[in-house]
Amino acid sequence: MAVEKSELIGKVTEIVEHAGRRDGIEAVEVQWLGGGKSRVLRIFIDKPDGVTHGDCENISRSVDAVLDTEDLVEGAYTLEVSSPGVERKLSRPADFERFAGQPVKLVLRQPLDGFEKRGKLLEGTLSGCHEGVVSVSSQAGETVQIPLDQIERANLKFTW
Repeated sequence: MAVEKSELIGKVTEIVEHAGRRDGIEAVEVQWLGGGKSRVLRIFIDKPDGVTHGDCENISRSVDAVLDTEDLVEGAYTLEVSSPGVERKLSRPADFERFAGQPVKLVLRQPLDGFEKRGKLLEGTLSGCHEGVVSVSSQAGETVQIPLDQIERANLKFTW
């Protein structure tokens, strides 16, 4: 019995969270991509001290076993499990709180009032997130408050 894309993503997220709970592993993002014989189930996982190859293997086995047992996906697909990388995506309020103090790059849905000249791109140091508002200290030393729903994309920014 195959399920809809959003239901599959939700189910896989639950499987990852359950399987990784003991080791502090979280599901950062789950993607269901492609079509026909070229379908990919891509899972990004993370934990506070970094993801190991063994973590990826364990989550892969857990997800694979449940998907096979519950017959949630019809036909062939490729399962990929990896870390989100050093420029990981930030999407949940907890992400913005956890990585406070880190360099960040935001793409906004529209320029902020008073910052139209800057456009939709904002880089700075993440200060945190409180009640759905993300705070970023810009390189010019100003603190900008951005409602979470106005952020189209957010990533940690790797610096040397």
